[in-house]
Amino acid sequence: MSLTASLDASSVTAAPGEETALPLRILNSSRTVEEYRFEVVGECAAWSTVEPATLSLYPGDSQTVSLMLRPPRDSSVLAGETTFGIRVVPTSELSSTVVPEGRVTVLPFHETTAELVPRSSHGAWRGRHRIAVDNRGNTPATVRLRAQSGTERARVSFAADALQIAPGRAEFGHVTVRPAKRIWRGTPVTHPFQVVATPDAGEGQAPVTTVVLDGSYQQEPILPRWLPRALITAAVLLIALVGLWYALLRPVVKSAAREAVTPEAVRSAAAADKSKAPESGSSAGAASGGGDSSGAGGGASKPSPSPSPAASGGASNAAPTSAQVQVRDSVGGGSNTATALRVPSGHTFQLTDIVVQNPQGDAGTLVVSSGKDRPVLRLALENFRDSDYHFVTPILVPAGGTVTMTVDCRKVGKPVNAPAPARCAESLFLGGTMRTDSAD
Repeated sequence: MSLTASLDASSVTAAPGEETALPLRILNSSRTVEEYRFEVVGECAAWSTVEPATLSLYPGDSQTVSLMLRPPRDSSVLAGETTFGIRVVPTSELSSTVVPEGRVTVLPFHETTAELVPRSSHGAWRGRHRIAVDNRGNTPATVRLRAQSGTERARVSFAADALQIAPGRAEFGHVTVRPAKRIWRGTPVTHPFQVVATPDAGEGQAPVTTVVLDGSYQQEPILPRWLPRALITAAVLLIALVGLWYALLRPVVKSAAREAVTPEAVRSAAAADKSKAPESGSSAGAASGGGDSSGAGGGASKPSPSPSPAASGGASNAAPTSAQVQVRDSVGGGSNTATALRVPSGHTFQLTDIVVQNPQGDAGTLVVSSGKDRPVLRLALENFRDSDYHFVTPILVPAGGTVTMTVDCRKVGKPVNAPAPARCAESLFLGGTMRTDSAD
């Protein structure tokens, strides 16, 4: 063989967001001047190059080129070991191609962001919030949640104290704020609190950054301010109606009743009673002496009761249902669509709540659809970071229908104090009721 290629090391580690060089030595054992070109094969080919890309050697000469490994610092390249090869192709003799192989280990890194939706809540009994946690690292993350209340008059609890989040995905946690004492009436009280999201650092890794989110819950009185005034108004109105009855309407009714009772009316009523008495006696005798038409003696036949109609119809079962999805899209690559929910057969989904998030501040368009050519929301990404929508009249999605989100990325945003991401990333959370259709 007229070509010899060897790596200085068979394995190398690469840190995301940094550059790592691996020397490759090339020896021309032929008798002619030869030019070589290099191709990287394997999963790391997208973020690896050989410098220089081509090399010319005289017979018997050798020279070293460098394999440059540049894994991006995002969730598209997962932490772990992968194999690669460098195809060295002689320009004049393609059959003499050699492929030295090696292994590269991408180091893990953690990057977590969080958002509290909504920041402020209100109610007489409790406040409800959701915390959306995004794992932008390249390894699965366990994020633990805890709360710090600004006062001792409210308690903050979580549906789950920890969230398991895959790389490049987002998970939602439910936060409930309950006051220690009820307020029956008076001025509303505001309870500030903080939600702390702490990712677990892997063994031997540097500590990760804790995310602290501020929120507030406004406790409102159980009896609204307008209730005493409304009760007083209702009592005054009732007293006025009673006074009107005793002062005006009752005397008029009594007078009309007295005028109706005249001697002629009394005599006509007595005559009517006398004329009805013989008829009643004859009918009673007929009833006691007669028999039924079938020949069975005894008494009068009793009418059979008419059957009451049976209650028909049924109620369909309904269960609260939620789903989420994240769509990542590159600039200039066309739109990208992902399905958040597919309605099973025999069911109808009632869509009532939608939360969309644009944590990076990307620019482009976002469309939420409840079926083909049935857009529910059409938003410009540059107009919001996170936004929620609630429908009084649910949007019905029939069996077999889907709820999808389509993202067309025009410009990738840059988060504050963080590296610029490579692609747009938007999240969708939806909620509603899954109803079982009743059979006819």
